[in-house]
Amino acid sequence: MRVGLFIPCYIDAIYPEAGIATLELLERFGLEVVYPLNQTCCGQPMANEGDQQHSAAAEQLFVDNFREFDYIVGPAGSCVKHVKLHLDAIPQSPEVLHVRERTYELVEFLHDIVKAAAFPWAYFRYKVGLHNSCSSIRGLGIALPSETMGTPFNKTARLLQMVEGLELVPMDRPDECCGFGGTFCVTDEAVSASMGIDKVHDYMRHDAEFVVSPDMSCLMHQQGIARKAGIHLKFLHVAQVLNGGPF
Repeated sequence: MRVGLFIPCYIDAIYPEAGIATLELLERFGLEVVYPLNQTCCGQPMANEGDQQHSAAAEQLFVDNFREFDYIVGPAGSCVKHVKLHLDAIPQSPEVLHVRERTYELVEFLHDIVKAAAFPWAYFRYKVGLHNSCSSIRGLGIALPSETMGTPFNKTARLLQMVEGLELVPMDRPDECCGFGGTFCVTDEAVSASMGIDKVHDYMRHDAEFVVSPDMSCLMHQQGIARKAGIHLKFLHVAQVLNGGPF
């Protein structure tokens, strides 16, 4: 299969190592991975603020870049959720519907499509606190939300449990929002920061050494909270752990 690699703009600008790890990891499974050089923002920030006019141009460019791939894979739950569920500022042509249907977040792609059964190249001898973002859980379904009845599942945890040496630590409130919420952390700074420190303290209570997540945007927020509080936690994207680097 031909896979189009979707690297969200903030990962490209701030956390390129997460993008590199995603590329290397997909190629380890024998996939043909292509990075369209003309890709930019998927349109989520504008759409979240109700600015459909400016979101439309970004959404159309996204479709133009990725319409010819079998699958589109990105290491960011919130951005992928926008493409799959909210790419509606433009007419719903067959090309748009194809892109929406075939866009996957990295964890769900590895778990559901590739059906990864082992990561023999990965070794990570640390205690890890896992953060699945609200978008990944409630938008993409990579784990059962705590407010929903049913058989518990957690696709991110299943993949991480295959990594030699890694110990997942329990969390008191594992799927509670960290307070990032995109522009929410700007418009409601005090509430956002309070939610973030609650999340960081949850990791500390369980002696986590690293915090790992499929969503680097949430980790960016939590990392800033931890640094400001003088708390020495380390934060990594799940792709870096599953790929064995770069760290």
